[in-house]
Amino acid sequence: MRTSLGGKRRTRAACRGVALSVVLLVVAMMLVTSAAWFEAALLARRNADAVADHLQSFHAADAALVLCSRALTNGSLAAPVAATQPGEPQAWRWQDSFERQAVVPVAAWPGSVRLPQCIVEAWRIESRPLVRAYLVTARGFGASEDTQSWLQDQVVIETEGDATRVEHHWRRVVARPY
Repeated sequence: MRTSLGGKRRTRAACRGVALSVVLLVVAMMLVTSAAWFEAALLARRNADAVADHLQSFHAADAALVLCSRALTNGSLAAPVAATQPGEPQAWRWQDSFERQAVVPVAAWPGSVRLPQCIVEAWRIESRPLVRAYLVTARGFGASEDTQSWLQDQVVIETEGDATRVEHHWRRVVARPY
């Protein structure tokens, strides 16, 4: 009898040691899982902030583009002199040139580090010599200077007699100017 009673004691002691190890393993797994979820939540928050910042800059650029294009077609924004060279205007591609010629169409843009800007450049289209064409380029900012969106509107104004027809061709600039 002693042997069987002693055997039960050893088994209980061995089970207690195993149970403690299992509990510690489960607690460690819970800690690792919660740390991974915390990191995933932080990453999701950073991504959401980046998307919101990009949308802020995009809407600022879009508003500036619409306002400048509308002012150009209404005549309230002074149109540049006609282009002498054919081909797409290039002044918007150079940072210093853009900064010098930029117009700020709004007094405030909440959430942006800087106000949205735009420039208007004359464009000579060789296949349509009788039209006036302009390239309107707008830049909007997000919460930081590095978050920028660039948009363009190719405006073609054609006058036939008393009728004036205006064409708008919108595009997004993929790469920032130099």
